[in-house]
Amino acid sequence: MGVQPSGWSGAMIKAAVWTGGVVLVWWLAHAAFNPPAYIFPGPADVLSSLVLQWRFLLAHAGITLMEMVLGLGVGAVLGVSTAVSIALFRPARHVILPLLVASQALPVFAIAPLLVIWLGFGLASKIAMATLIIYFPIASAFYDGLRRTEPHLLDLARLYGASPASTLLVLRFPAALPALASGLRVAAAIAPIGAVVGEWVGASAGLGFVMLQANARVQTDLVFACLLMLAVAALVLRLLVEWATRHLVYWVDELPA
Repeated sequence: MGVQPSGWSGAMIKAAVWTGGVVLVWWLAHAAFNPPAYIFPGPADVLSSLVLQWRFLLAHAGITLMEMVLGLGVGAVLGVSTAVSIALFRPARHVILPLLVASQALPVFAIAPLLVIWLGFGLASKIAMATLIIYFPIASAFYDGLRRTEPHLLDLARLYGASPASTLLVLRFPAALPALASGLRVAAAIAPIGAVVGEWVGASAGLGFVMLQANARVQTDLVFACLLMLAVAALVLRLLVEWATRHLVYWVDELPA
């Protein structure tokens, strides 16, 4: 089933209520304590930065969003390929799974400088950084889905003499699509981390680059404006992925978050 209009409208209403509540608390806190703008700007200061520099911020937000989307695409392809390889070939499972877990033990800030050295200050290092962060939840979620296929279906496939590849394509792959959809939704939520970390380490464009420059100049209102733009970009990507995954597994009434 597709997403019902009432569900979308309800989600938008909830998002608007939560956003309004956060802005209200922010405004009250700023009015009560009246801190200097360079320490904690008020909503009016941030709104002014957004209005005055919207073209500049939108251009950099587009670059960061492109890094997130490309990283999500590459991470999804690599994650699905890894999960299928592990599920099909037992020797690969013993080699790839430890590497998969070990890759998550390394702090992203330690990897990002190496990627910049190897791939340069352009898009490639940012996409690679986003891919590394996105890759694990997709690969692990899809692999879990592949190995949790109903046992009686697998017994039936063996009874009819189906090959492992046929069983994977006809039974295990479709049964694992809800798990893959959940992994993609998680990956969409964390995609900004990789892109922004890569931009912090070395970049000439993007919201992370603007935040770093604004922070050095104590332009805290601009930093907050970049954070808001980043939140909007992440929300847009999450909504697009959620829409796509609900059409991918249309037979599931409700996907886990």
